[in-house]
Amino acid sequence: MTGGHLQIVVCGAGPASDVAHLVRAAQQQSWTAAVTATPSAMDFIDVPGIEELTGAAVRSSYRASPSERRSLPITDALVIAPATYNSINKIALGLADNYAMTSVAELIGRQVPTVIVPFVNAALAARAPFRSAVASLRDEGVRVLFGPDDQWEPHPPGSGNERQQAFPWTMAFETAGQLARRS
Repeated sequence: MTGGHLQIVVCGAGPASDVAHLVRAAQQQSWTAAVTATPSAMDFIDVPGIEELTGAAVRSSYRASPSERRSLPITDALVIAPATYNSINKIALGLADNYAMTSVAELIGRQVPTVIVPFVNAALAARAPFRSAVASLRDEGVRVLFGPDDQWEPHPPGSGNERQQAFPWTMAFETAGQLARRS
C-alpha cells in the first residue's frame, strides 16, 4: 500500500524523542501521520516540531468540547512505539485511563492493523505480567515486534540510553505497511 494514514502513539520512554524518524518513514511512502502521546510522553517529544512535520496537532487529552470535530483521517495502521512496560500491560488488559490508551483500545477493537514496539529492560521483560500481556496481544492479532525473530530484544537494566539509538523505527513502519496491505 502506497499512501494511507498512520496513527502513532508514543509512550514515555527515551526513544519517544525520536518519533520524527517514524513520521518521516511514513511520509517517504506517501503516508500521512499523526501523533498521539500518553501524558508521560509529552515530556519526551518536541510537540511543535512534530506538529509542523505532520500538519496535525499532537493529541494527549480528550476534546475540550463535544462540538469540536474530529479531524484525523481514517486510520490504515497504528504503531505504538516506544511502548513502555506499563502501557503494554494496560493495552493487553483493555485499560483506557487516558486519551492515548482509549484511542489504542478503540483502534485495536476496530481491527486496525497494529504494531507495538516495546522499549523495556530485561528485568521488566522477564516478569510474568509482561510476558502474558505480549502473548495476549499477539493472540488478538497485534504484531508485537519483540524477541529474537524480530531482532529487537530487551536491554539490560540501566542501559536504555545506549539502546535508544538502535530503536527500530523503520521496521515498525514497514511492518505496519505490510499489515495494512494485507487487510
